[in-house]
Amino acid sequence: MSSTSPPHEVSSPSATSPTGDAATVDADRDRSVGSRWRRVLLGAGLAVLLGVVYFVVSLVQVWSVGRADELDQVDAIVVMGAAQYDGRPSPQLAARLDHVVELWPQGLAPLVVVTGGNIPGDRFTEADASAAYLSDRGVPDDVILREDQGSSSFESLRSVAEMLRGRGLDRVLIVTDPYHALRSRETAEELGLDVRVSSTDTSVVRGSDSLRRHVQEAAGVAVGRIIGFERLADLVD
Repeated sequence: MSSTSPPHEVSSPSATSPTGDAATVDADRDRSVGSRWRRVLLGAGLAVLLGVVYFVVSLVQVWSVGRADELDQVDAIVVMGAAQYDGRPSPQLAARLDHVVELWPQGLAPLVVVTGGNIPGDRFTEADASAAYLSDRGVPDDVILREDQGSSSFESLRSVAEMLRGRGLDRVLIVTDPYHALRSRETAEELGLDVRVSSTDTSVVRGSDSLRRHVQEAAGVAVGRIIGFERLADLVD
């Protein structure tokens, strides 16, 4: 009488082998790490894209505001200062002042505020040079207010805001170069002024220099909107 041995059950090594379990764990860990890195890279890429879009929007705004002519009845025309040479406005400052000479007969404001201090060794301030230039070209001296302490746009506009508030005034028309118009407007608004801008159309800042300054201003405006223009002035002026 023959007997048969029971069949041997053969199990798959991959189902129970410790080596198989470790490989599965490693694969899962690799997938998890890869997924995390993909999320990090995606987030970084999105942040860079948003930063580029934010900068481009700021650049377009710098360009468009610099070409606006927001003429309106205001309390004062404010001229942003620039270099002067022993009492004579630089060509850049003269272009801004010439624009004021054109605006003054239109009766937009009863006052003109000229701005800008001096550097050690100068006999005249930017405000002094500007006032003399305007007076020689028909703007009455008794309507010209001098802000002659500021060494930056922010400092000058802060002094202008205090000067005008002391007279119960706050509506201003800022005259400057096109590339500088948006930052001047938003700085003045941060200081509590009601602002319009009218840029000179005879600016001596042209070509590649104008493009470079527009790009710099776009970066400044983009940062200033986040940290405030006072802090921006502390960093760059």
